[in-house]
Amino acid sequence: MKKHNLSFIDIETTGLNLVENEIIEIGCVIVDTSLNIVEEFELKIKPLHIKTADPVSLKITHYDPKNWEEAITLNEAIKILADKTENTTLVGHNISFDASFLEKAFCDTGIKKKFFHYHLLDTVSIAFTKLHDKSDIEKLTLHELCEYFNIKNEHEHTALSDARADFELYKKLMNL
Repeated sequence: MKKHNLSFIDIETTGLNLVENEIIEIGCVIVDTSLNIVEEFELKIKPLHIKTADPVSLKITHYDPKNWEEAITLNEAIKILADKTENTTLVGHNISFDASFLEKAFCDTGIKKKFFHYHLLDTVSIAFTKLHDKSDIEKLTLHELCEYFNIKNEHEHTALSDARADFELYKKLMNL
């Protein structure tokens, strides 16, 4: 694990229900062991069941059908994700949420994971460990931690912007 690149990942979904909702966007920042960016990518995914989407989630994630006109299928997106994240460790803010949707997507598409799925790094857990005694931090959300560390997240709740912000957060946390 220590010798492999890290993939800072974020997904946007049509809701919080793993059974009824689906991934509509994946953002990823891949960095080497020296924390230099190797690659960034964003994948917009055509929702198949937009009628089951939570309207609040669609608003939060800035879903607009016009911006998804050239979106790809889940199968295409998961294939790209698998290839690009091969032999990396996934890192995310509340990674269990992203990992559960991704696990379902890999199962649904039949595509084999190539990243180290059993090793996940969660910046919420790292933040808790490093900042639990700070009275000026009420929540460990990505938004609040970005504010605390003066990290600019230009397009909050879009996958690539959140993945970039999480990478910047990780660097700040590692320097504490």
